[in-house]
Parts: sequence; structure tokens; C-alpha cells
Amino acid sequence: MSLSILTRVYNTILARKSAEPTSSYVASLFAKGSKKIAQKVGEEATETVLASAGGNKKEIISESADLLFHLLVLWAAHDVTPDEVANELKRREGTSGIEEKKSRG
Repeated sequence: MSLSILTRVYNTILARKSAEPTSSYVASLFAKGSKKIAQKVGEEATETVLASAGGNKKEIISESADLLFHLLVLWAAHDVTPDEVANELKRREGTSGIEEKKSRG
């Protein structure tokens, strides 16, 4: 997956962040606050897990896209950029998952 699509969607989210909530889904999420945004991420994560349990590839793809979209909204709500997350992934690359978890303390 190219990070560029995530960056483009993220930039669109930023552009719509201050729009009129009645005219933009993204703006309506921001108007409801970070708790509602986090709730949407949780809902989409659950739907992705359920799609996986059902084994329907098309549904998994669709729900994964919804999850990533809402995660981008959450990042924007907290001024976290896709590049910052990508840099963290790069930092962890090549490190054992077990060792990385131990390093968190």
C-alpha cells in the first residue's frame, strides 16, 4: 500500500475539518468531539474483525477502508500525521515484536 493515498485522504480530512457540519461528514465528526471519533474507530475495528471472521474478502477490504478512514480522522483530531506513524513503523522495522513490547517498559 502506498502511504501517499493515506496522506491525500488525511489532507482532505484536514481541509474539511472546519467545514459546516451539516455539509461534511468529517466536519460533523469533529463537531461531536474526539470521544465520538474514537468511538467510530472502535466501531469500524469491530466491523473489520467481524468481516474477517466471516472470511468475505470484499467485506474485509471495505471495512478495512472504513477503519483506516476513521483512524485518519482520529489522527487529525490529535495532530498526528501519517508521516509520524510511518516513522514509528520504520523505527520498529526489523525489531522482534516481543523485544519491541519489552522496550515499552
